[in-house]
Amino acid sequence: MDANEVKKCIEAGIPGAEAMVTADGTKFNAIVVSAEFEGKTMLAEHKMVYATVDEYIKSGAVHALNIKAYTPEEWAAENA
Repeated sequence: MDANEVKKCIEAGIPGAEAMVTADGTKFNAIVVSAEFEGKTMLAEHKMVYATVDEYIKSGAVHALNIKAYTPEEWAAENA
């Protein structure tokens, strides 16, 4: 499993999401921006992202996934 495959899974599983994913072996870092995160807790956001790659976590193809989740407004403020 590579970073592009993880990106595709996240973007397919969360409507309107944009994911930027990097990898170091089976350890992945994901920045995910989606309006779907609006009003959700960090835990809820992370659960949404984990659910998109759950089968790969269970199989061991993804050993670790570090997530930074943002709404579009939060992402814009972060990069202002």
